[in-house]
Amino acid sequence: MDDELRILGRVDLPAALDALDDRVVRALGVRRREAVVMRRVMTLAAVLSLGGGIFAGSVVSRPAVAASPLSPLAPASALAPSSLLDAQ
Repeated sequence: MDDELRILGRVDLPAALDALDDRVVRALGVRRREAVVMRRVMTLAAVLSLGGGIFAGSVVSRPAVAASPLSPLAPASALAPSSLLDAQ
């Protein structure tokens, strides 16, 4: 094992390893900028979606109508799945 480590110690390092730190730092900077842009895009999408929902809810409003009470003894239940369940 000592011989192998001595051999590795004598070998010159590839030139690409010298620039490795710069490439990693550059890639981290790009990733950080992309994260900031994505956060802004998601914030804009949330604001537009909430604003659109509030606008649509306030512009398109119909007056509230009370529903007729449901009763098992009603002559014809609109919610009955078949005519066999009609209370007659």
